[in-house]
Amino acid sequence: MKILFLEYPPCSTCKKAKAWLDTHKLNYTSRHIKEQNPTKDELTLWYKKSGLPLKKFFNTSGQLYKSMALKDKLPSMSEDEMLSLLSTDGMLVKRPIIVTNTFVLTGFKESEWEEKLVSSTSNAISFR
Repeated sequence: MKILFLEYPPCSTCKKAKAWLDTHKLNYTSRHIKEQNPTKDELTLWYKKSGLPLKKFFNTSGQLYKSMALKDKLPSMSEDEMLSLLSTDGMLVKRPIIVTNTFVLTGFKESEWEEKLVSSTSNAISFR
């Protein structure tokens, strides 16, 4: 199974997540979310694959999210409008994101990563 790890390298949560991946000896491809912002097509695919509410893809604690007052704007936006907005700037996107061919994880929750990336799929994931 291939793992795409979308991160913003200066982010402390991303650093913890990357260290977790390395500790568990998981092979992954890293992608800088600001330098290579996800496209609308990628975000649409990941959103559908994740089963999560679209709001979970927004970096709600980020400065850009707050400065754009998105907390008040998102409820009246369509999914298409939200996906278009997310694709404009990687700093709007929740990070880190894990994308595999079968699931997508947003944010770093160690127990969730343990369950999805180690416990239930250990036979399917490539180890270093």
